[in-house]
Amino acid sequence: MGTPHFAVPILKAINDSKHKILGVYTQPPKKRNRGQKISISPIHNFSNQYNFIVKHPETLSRKEDYDFIQNLRPDIVIVVAYGKILPSELLSLKNIQFINIHASLLPKWRGAAPIQRAIMSLDNETGISIMKIVPKLDAGPILLKSKIKISKEMNYEQLSVQMSELGAKLILESLDLIESGKAKYISQNEKEATYAKKISKQETKINWNVEAKTLVAKINALYPSPGTWFELNGSRIKVIKAIEIKAKGTPGEVINKNLTIACSKNAIQILELTKEGKKATMASEFLKGNKIKVGTNINNNV
Repeated sequence: MGTPHFAVPILKAINDSKHKILGVYTQPPKKRNRGQKISISPIHNFSNQYNFIVKHPETLSRKEDYDFIQNLRPDIVIVVAYGKILPSELLSLKNIQFINIHASLLPKWRGAAPIQRAIMSLDNETGISIMKIVPKLDAGPILLKSKIKISKEMNYEQLSVQMSELGAKLILESLDLIESGKAKYISQNEKEATYAKKISKQETKINWNVEAKTLVAKINALYPSPGTWFELNGSRIKVIKAIEIKAKGTPGEVINKNLTIACSKNAIQILELTKEGKKATMASEFLKGNKIKVGTNINNNV
């Protein structure tokens, strides 16, 4: 059970191993972009290439899915970034283990956006946790964990790729432990639990009244989607890449000709951006056709 690109290397690793994929669940096809073209999930697309049975119900509370999984009689159901909560009736099916691959070092960052929240919080490390699924969100006992370092330059896309590869390695180790009867689960410490809530639209707009390092971390965490942005002369500017610069100014003030903008502490220099309706470009190219005077305050030019 999975949906985004993050889950694809994991499904591929299982399929390439001695284990057999009996069926795949993913999110339903959705209309995307202005053309409203129907788009299937990355997991759905991968599954079609290998002729897997694919189910994409709007909800898992249907008796049809309960009966289907029961009759399929899998040993294990592996869930990774599926995007739906499994009902307790499903989890209670006998002789089936439900395992989750979660993108954090549980019990830290339970929930929907663990990779983004780890970057935004300036964490030095994160990791993959393989756990047994219980009715409470990401609260099941842990089978395996593995850490991964987070550098200041790393964005969501880069970290996600590394973590997906790590998840693919760990799930195969986990399946071997389960198959050999050597699996040992350790309960999570509830007192240490933190939650990675879903990224809201309000969070994507840049607030210059934060420290530069915090803003750079947010830009990295939300790249490539949904991205961080500010308004300039009525146009929305999405920031793709920026670095922290030691400099002073009023928050939101353009303090030099290199598109360096002051924050509450230090400033960020924007290196790459996208203007609404345009392709991504380097800031140096953008400034050739979009003159921005030093001293302009972004907060006052919306």
